[in-house]
Formats: sequence, structure tokens, C-alpha cells
Amino acid sequence: MIPLISIRKVGKTFRIPGAYPWSASREVEAVRDVDLEVADGEVVALVGQSGSGKTTVSRLVLGLERPTSGEIWIEGSRWDNLDERERQVRRVAYQYVPQDALAALDPQQTVLEHVVETLKVLARVPRGDAVARGAAMLARLGLSHRHHALPRELSGGEQRRVTLARVLALEPRLVVADEPTSGLDPERRASVLEDLVGNLPERAGCILVTHDLDAAFPYCHRVVVMLEGRVIETFDPRKDTPTHPYTRSLLDPWQEPSPGAP
Repeated sequence: MIPLISIRKVGKTFRIPGAYPWSASREVEAVRDVDLEVADGEVVALVGQSGSGKTTVSRLVLGLERPTSGEIWIEGSRWDNLDERERQVRRVAYQYVPQDALAALDPQQTVLEHVVETLKVLARVPRGDAVARGAAMLARLGLSHRHHALPRELSGGEQRRVTLARVLALEPRLVVADEPTSGLDPERRASVLEDLVGNLPERAGCILVTHDLDAAFPYCHRVVVMLEGRVIETFDPRKDTPTHPYTRSLLDPWQEPSPGAP
């Protein structure tokens, strides 16, 4: 079976300018030799601390960055070497949930207007149908009573659900969610993840980018752990026990290091 996403030996190097106009620039290898697959209907958590490379991988998958090496295939066809005009036709099927929900929302648009405009502009849905689909998705996310609220009038959890509604109403094939629970308390984190995973279209895949391994466990089929730009461990949280010391430290930062652990 052809995977929804196949990342093959992908690397990404950024050139960083010097501090002054006369300073030499330097190269930073953000991602190194990464292999990753996501199957239809699979939720994969991409975890690691800040600077591990997980956000860069998510941007590479969506075509927001071009890899320095390797290949990215989506639904059986090469993706990373397309120009933006070729990608644009398919982008409606591959959607992104941002980390900063409030910054992603228009301060002058109501909750319902955000979803309706997304459907009209990206999916070319007529306004009447867009209103009906938008209202239905907001109802599934518990926001029926907030149709006319502006972003500043919403709680942090409600702002996240608006960004989810915009994406999920498009019925995408792939959702990449970048730290969708950042800044929320534990109860709201679980609720937002449940809303995201529970409302994915049938057979849609999801990459859940997070540093919070505990929160990701109940909602994903596989966990891919990154450190210093590399994948260091992949496991099924439903039946496998993590073995790498770094992975165990993400689960329990206060644990004593194992004998001989790096």
C-alpha cells in the first residue's frame, strides 16, 4: 500500500548571516537524514524539545521549505520538487494548524466568518453551502454559541478550536498540527487533541508536532522522536516501551539517568 507521506533521507541546511555586514555567514544543519512515513488514517506524533528539528520537518512536508537533500512523496507522487504553482492546486488537501492561534485569526472576523471565508477561498464552496458546512463543524467542536464572537472575546481553547474548524471543514487528506496545545492547561490540552483527532476525515493522516509526549500518547498510533535534527526512536505507544534515554527523559524529566546512559 502506498503511504500517504513518505520522507526519504531528507536533510535541511540553513545559511545564517553573520552578526555584522562584514561577518561571515555559517551553515546550520537543522534536519539530517530523516526517514518518516504516515499511512492513511494514521496519527503520528513528532516529538522533541525546541531545536530538535520537528517544526522544520513539518514545514518541509507542507512545502513551506525545500529540502537540501532527500525526497518527499505525498500520495505516491513527488512533492518537494514541484514549483509553487503546481503545489497550489493540491494545497487545500494538505492543511496546517498553527501554534499561535490568536495570531492566525483576523481580529475583525467572527468565528463563523473565519470558517466560511476559508471554505469559499480555498475550496471554492458557494457561500450558502460554506455557511452550512462551517456551522456544522463549529457545532461538532462545541462552538455553536460563539458564531458571532471575535477572536479577542474567546478563551485560549476556543481560539484553538476555531483554527481546527477552519482546517477540518475543508475535509483534508493531511493535517500537520504544530504544537496545537501550547500554553494550555492539561485539561484543555486533552480536549483540544481529542477535538482534532476525533474530527479528522476518514482516512486522513495527521502529524502532531509537540514537545509534550504525555499529552500525545493517547491520540497517536506512532511516536517519532527527534534530537539534534535526527530521528532517534520510533515506537507504538500502545504496546512499546521507549528505550532511548532521551525519550524517557521527555516522559519523566526527573528520572535518574540509567547506568551508562549518555
